Amino acid sequence: MTALAPPRTAADRTGASRHDLVGTGALLRLALRRDRVLVPVWVLVLALLAVQNAAAVEQFYPTAAERAELTASMNANTSMRALYGPAFSSSLGGLAVWEMLTLGSVLAALMSMVVVVRHTREEEETGRQEMLSSAMVGRRAPLTSALLAAVVANAAVAALVALGLLGSGLPAAGSLAAGLALGGTGLVFAAVAALAAQLTESARLAKGLTGAALGAAFVLRAAGDADRADGSSPLAWASPLAWARNLRPYADERFWVLLPMAALAVAGAAAAYALAGRRDIGAGLLAARPGPAAGRIGGPHGLAWRLQRGSLLGWGTGLALAGLVFGGMAEGAGDLLGDNQQSREIIERMGGAQGITDAFLAAMAGLFGMITAIQAAGAVLRMRGEETSGRAEPVLAGAVHRLRWAAGHLLVAFAGSAALLAVCGLAMGTGYGLAAGEPGAVWRVTGGVLAQAPAVWALAGATVLLFGVLPGATGAAWGLVGGALVLGWLGPALDLPQPVMNLTPFTHLPKLPGGDPAAAPYLWLLLVAAAATATGLAAFRRRDVG
Repeated sequence: MTALAPPRTAADRTGASRHDLVGTGALLRLALRRDRVLVPVWVLVLALLAVQNAAAVEQFYPTAAERAELTASMNANTSMRALYGPAFSSSLGGLAVWEMLTLGSVLAALMSMVVVVRHTREEEETGRQEMLSSAMVGRRAPLTSALLAAVVANAAVAALVALGLLGSGLPAAGSLAAGLALGGTGLVFAAVAALAAQLTESARLAKGLTGAALGAAFVLRAAGDADRADGSSPLAWASPLAWARNLRPYADERFWVLLPMAALAVAGAAAAYALAGRRDIGAGLLAARPGPAAGRIGGPHGLAWRLQRGSLLGWGTGLALAGLVFGGMAEGAGDLLGDNQQSREIIERMGGAQGITDAFLAAMAGLFGMITAIQAAGAVLRMRGEETSGRAEPVLAGAVHRLRWAAGHLLVAFAGSAALLAVCGLAMGTGYGLAAGEPGAVWRVTGGVLAQAPAVWALAGATVLLFGVLPGATGAAWGLVGGALVLGWLGPALDLPQPVMNLTPFTHLPKLPGGDPAAAPYLWLLLVAAAATATGLAAFRRRDVG
């Protein structure tokens, strides 16, 4: 039952109220207690990522001449700028943040999204917020406590990253700028998540909207950085992810870039506050369509599709746009010939040594596979969300078998991820074919992207295993997927040892297009995915629901 809001006053209509913040402190303490594992782990990963990058740059590029050559190689190539962004300094600190600033900003944004949505929309969706609101809790106290929790998390990120880089012997100003760049980006997307939580009726859709905004920001940054090596492209300045880089740690820091970050974060939070006073608890401003559970959504498969189709559509749109952008850039990878040996080696470690253009396409195929694994894991974890919210129990109390119910969600996870890879492959192949004048290349590129499916399914299968055997630890699935993304993104640039790279299933796949499509790796990964999925389902069949 939805709790009705109290009668609206003139203060409510203006977005403010005397008692709006009552109970904020108690809710903040509750949020920090609930996040006592999640947030510290996320913060430590970001800090260790920064410190490890600094150490790796010093190890693999020990002299100033080598670092200067690497910087020139990166900045001379549009493809590498699209991947990592431009390097504004050839110093040890400048190259350390060049390798991690984009990925670190994305991870900080995802952390903020999880924290804010968890303590706003998820609380309402599960009914806990209605219970809390029956006590002395102000209308905007939950939103305020969630944003304050995000502030605490991002302040910890900024502090630990800055201290870690400072402890690595890097200059204080650049270390502070790098920490503030990550923390500021996180706060921007915390405000975006808060706004999305007011618009939607489900936590999943709120995360989907925030993720779509993050994906659009990434594409804008990539296009802008590919256009200009000095970071001055209007497309780059339209993306908060590029603002973090344009703060320019260790390269004549521009601390004034924090002003637009703060302005956007405050504007987003203010909009969320205004909207929070215009809706009932549990409701969103974008109301779901009413209707009977008949026809295509009358069964568990149709219901799973109805619950997850919005997410698939958002992921598909974002991946298609990104595929077009990177496919169009692939022809520029040929510029790496000649003196840009470091750039060539990085791309070949990512995509194989079968020709620099094919290596770039294969590297992008692997990157899109790792991103798709996030969607697949999320689709599997929707079962846990349905279970903990109490919606699964009434369904399973009827004539619906547990495995039949789970099969609907797993069909979305496995078949949906394959469909996303196909859409992304077609888009990237089309972009490359148009740029290179090879229309027939679309099928070769699409096949290379689709070839990532067994690795995606292996991670999805591991998520099913956690859901069935250790339902209380399903959050570890994000660690598996995030670890694969970090290794796949930064491992080649850091030239990490092969045993470390072998920890991700994507390393074991042939580098397509252009590589040798050996069957054994695909069969082994499919076997791992099938065994993990079957074991997880068998455990789910025997354990208690909830």
